[in-house]
Amino acid sequence: MGRLKKLKKIRIHREGTTTLAVSLLLLLIMNAFIYGGITYKIPFYIFAILSIALYSLLVNFFRCPIRLFGEEDTEKIVVAPADGKIVVIEEVDENEYFHDRRLMISIFMSITNVHANWYPVDGTIKKVAHQNGKFMKAWLPKASTENERSMIVIETPEGVEVMARQIAGAMARRIVTYSEVGEECYIDEHMGFIKFGSRVDVYLPLGTKVLVEMGQTTTGNQTVIAKLK
Repeated sequence: MGRLKKLKKIRIHREGTTTLAVSLLLLLIMNAFIYGGITYKIPFYIFAILSIALYSLLVNFFRCPIRLFGEEDTEKIVVAPADGKIVVIEEVDENEYFHDRRLMISIFMSITNVHANWYPVDGTIKKVAHQNGKFMKAWLPKASTENERSMIVIETPEGVEVMARQIAGAMARRIVTYSEVGEECYIDEHMGFIKFGSRVDVYLPLGTKVLVEMGQTTTGNQTVIAKLK
């Protein structure tokens, strides 16, 4: 019951604090101008409704549920790093770090999903890198290697290296990564945040047991997507 209570708690992610404060101030000023008769181009009640709807969308986007994985044994477990939908499960050539074949599982986040990202495994951060790039639609195959992205490589306690790649989408313009080389990281901790539509790829060793299927909905830090050999 204690875990369920924690899962129900919602807060605003720290990445949204400034955006929400500035947006609220601007909307209040604009509504005050219209209400005071400075401009009559848009009826006040219509603008007020639109303002509430827009601000509600922003609040919804920056919501950040407090989640705990809930299982003490996380050995060889790989959890979903994000809310969204599984759009890719395939073997690919990974040429930026591993330079070999890997199993890639990709999760696409729509604008309505929670956009906080969690670490998929426990371990130690081995590499962090940011690459500028394009802003193609995140579900396209080329987005993994041509869009703006951040790479986080984690070595598990068993010595297995797992890569998580945060990828910007057509609407995303900022990727935030909290990881630093040498730090220990754990499931339940935030890996970063991507603003406005995006995707997260997880690269695993061949032979990893996949526990999800195409089109399946995932919940970040809750859905087990794979188990390492």
